[in-house]
Amino acid sequence: MLLSLDIRDMLLIDRLELEFRPGLNVLTGETGAGKSILLDCLGFVLGWRGRADLVRSGASQGEVTAVFELPPDHPAHAVLAEAGIPSGDELILRRVNAGEGRKTGWINDRRASGEVLRRLSETLVELHGQHDDRGLLNPRGHRLLLDAFLRLDLAPLRAAWGARREARAALDRAEAALAAVKGEEDFLRHAVAELDKLDPQPGEEADLDIRRRAMQGAERIREDVARAAHVLGPEGAEGAMLDAVRWLDTAAERAEGRLEAPVAALQRALIELGEAASGVEAALEAMDFDPRDLETTEERLFALRALARKHDVLADDLAGLADNLRERLGRIDAGEGDLARLREAMAQADAGYEAEAAAISERRATGAKRLDAAMAAELAPLKMERAVFETRIAAAEPGPEGRDAVAFTVATNPGAPPGPLDRIASGGELSRFLLALKVCLSQGEGGQVMIFDEIDRGVGGATADAVGRRLARLAEGAQVLVVTHSPQVAALGGHHFRVAKSVEGQMTTSRVTALSHDERIDEIARMISGEEITPAARQAAKALLDG
Repeated sequence: MLLSLDIRDMLLIDRLELEFRPGLNVLTGETGAGKSILLDCLGFVLGWRGRADLVRSGASQGEVTAVFELPPDHPAHAVLAEAGIPSGDELILRRVNAGEGRKTGWINDRRASGEVLRRLSETLVELHGQHDDRGLLNPRGHRLLLDAFLRLDLAPLRAAWGARREARAALDRAEAALAAVKGEEDFLRHAVAELDKLDPQPGEEADLDIRRRAMQGAERIREDVARAAHVLGPEGAEGAMLDAVRWLDTAAERAEGRLEAPVAALQRALIELGEAASGVEAALEAMDFDPRDLETTEERLFALRALARKHDVLADDLAGLADNLRERLGRIDAGEGDLARLREAMAQADAGYEAEAAAISERRATGAKRLDAAMAAELAPLKMERAVFETRIAAAEPGPEGRDAVAFTVATNPGAPPGPLDRIASGGELSRFLLALKVCLSQGEGGQVMIFDEIDRGVGGATADAVGRRLARLAEGAQVLVVTHSPQVAALGGHHFRVAKSVEGQMTTSRVTALSHDERIDEIARMISGEEITPAARQAAKALLDG
């Protein structure tokens, strides 16, 4: 609810403080008195885009402050939370327009952009009039309005749409991943077969290299080692030394002990020689290999290194590469099974969404007839009993709110083809269509301040009275502001404000005054008779106020 509006140095207003109340608030005054200025100022503080020259002539800047009451469940709290602005039971909006055109806004004393103010205003105020393009005349909002009339709970449908979207995304990802790996399937199968055939092992390259080097080295020195073994053996040094010991043993008996030391030395040398010969024989035996082993070792070593170069990895990493490629190949083999499972999940999600969407479509189709009947009942007292209002539902692209496109159409004369509200109805007819539609759609909801700008233009008498009574019904449990020239509408207001223009010296200003009961009689009488208030007009005004 709008609690107050404080305007300083804006257009024709030098200083104005207004306090509004729940129910039907009416603003009246002569043409040009400045009633539209109030709406311009309210739109300014709400961030609406409008006229640029708002600052009062001679003032350095203009300022508007609006105070709203916010119930705990009001949607404005969510907008404030998203903007990082604290909220409470009261919301204070203030906006300043400097003389050079710069605009600065505050929300609860926090600096705020015009965009945040506009988003906030969508939860605070509804403006309806003959040029209403933000509300009921916007076809993009007709489905939301029908759903609000039917009080549809779209949460299950939105959940089904979300599940369908997630299932589709999962299927798309799996198909893309499978298509990507399938493009390299031939390569993977060839590479895995090649690696499996070679069966490389970690550390194998180093072992093969050592064996190869050992065999290559043995091949080069084995002839010398064999020659040395022959020289040290029985046919060489060992045999000669044994002959020498035998000969010396025979001569030792006649040498009077002089050969004992040499013989002992030779015997020790024989022992050392035997050890040397054994070692050489062992080495020679170790160097004994089949030349085919060297060829086999070199072939495997070169094969490992060639495969490592082919895949641009180290030879020791070939085993890990084989595991990785095998895993990728396994995903291809398992991919079709995964796709089948995901397609089944997609089909189930589709079926779930289709069931929810079909149920909502059926309720909308049935509810559209209820809305059309309610509109027919509202249009008759507004002297539009021959007009036909029709809610049309057509197929649309599926989405979180279903697969229906909703459009409100009217035919103002029998036999005339129906069309969009703003193209078929005249100014006065359009105002009454909008009022009837708002009465049907509101159903007592009071979340927003509803403002009607001269919505009664072009009607009078019983029709004007019907307009006023519908405005009063809208105001039950809510707050409605009406700018009106109709005495019948003004008389039904719970709170009455008069807008008047005055000239003091060279300065023209507008004033807004809250009227007492007697002042209301005079104002409504003026609206009936014109500038000169007659006794008959005053009596008629009393009759209107008495109901």
